[in-house]
Amino acid sequence: MSAIKRFIAGAVCPRCGEMDRLRTWEQHDTRYRDCVSCDFFEQQAIEEPPTLAEIATRVNAPREAPAVGEVQPVRILDPGKRH
Repeated sequence: MSAIKRFIAGAVCPRCGEMDRLRTWEQHDTRYRDCVSCDFFEQQAIEEPPTLAEIATRVNAPREAPAVGEVQPVRILDPGKRH
């Protein structure tokens, strides 16, 4: 069975400089690229992406309880009344 070759939109061939002439396909854990305008050919082993730990942000970090003494009452003012 032959691999399906797909053109890479907007890609420029590194050898001849022609745009929209590169195509790519994968076969047997290898990624291939070639140019239909010149003799450019490249192959690259497909590697599993490294598992990265999630970066801590305020969204995924656990909430910390405020320390005793740091809590202050809030007084809501009515803009229609003069205080």
